[in-house]
Amino acid sequence: MPLNTPIRDWTGKRVWIIGASTGIGASLARVLLQAGSRLALSARRGELLQSMAAEFPAENVAVLPLDVTDGDALKSAWRTLRDRWGGCDLIVVMAGDYVPMSSFNLDQQAAEHLLRVKLHAPLQVLECVLPDLLAAGAGGLALVSSVAGYRGLPRSLVYGPGKAAVINLAESLYLEVRPRGLGVWLINPGFVATPLTAQNDFPMPCLITAEEAAREILRGFARGEFEIHFPKRFTRTLKLLRLLPYRLYFALVRRITQ
Repeated sequence: MPLNTPIRDWTGKRVWIIGASTGIGASLARVLLQAGSRLALSARRGELLQSMAAEFPAENVAVLPLDVTDGDALKSAWRTLRDRWGGCDLIVVMAGDYVPMSSFNLDQQAAEHLLRVKLHAPLQVLECVLPDLLAAGAGGLALVSSVAGYRGLPRSLVYGPGKAAVINLAESLYLEVRPRGLGVWLINPGFVATPLTAQNDFPMPCLITAEEAAREILRGFARGEFEIHFPKRFTRTLKLLRLLPYRLYFALVRRITQ
């Protein structure tokens, strides 16, 4: 049995993507619009959202620029969507940031910013939309984390723990709201070529494009999965590593990353 209701027909589906201006978010937006969805696009860079919206019929796209860490802006955007659409079928919390950080270059200010974007912002989204979704007994939320949240990794001193927290958040959320009729999806990408991962100065195994990532996400929705992870040839290996005892895990990761 699928853990969520499979979504195969996107025609007329009302989808709000928070973090839609670049990378996976932008590619997912284009794929969903081509599939017939009505889309609300949010991110800080409103000019990129407007440029994307211009590619599609105006009645299918709502542009709502905002900073995901701004709770008041989130609430205002949600009111706008409720007034315009009467609700929402899916909210994708895609917004993110990335700063490679290790114990040798820990920057407290940058660390706090990452955690605001990675963890505090999704919680603000939940606070904003959950009361209405629960009242309707319909709709769903997709939280984007990363395979970097599976276990500790070098140069991921803040990014990894933030992603691990989102994984735990999605699991807890699923257990609570799925019996009330809501869908919850956890999206865990591996390495995807985006402006954020372009900062990496190390080899990225099984790197895929943002367009490939968007297609993988739609396949996960169609199968009714809870966790949508990709590319499988990479993420399945990391899932096996999660099962190792610490002595073996630490030794293997050191060998791979040194």
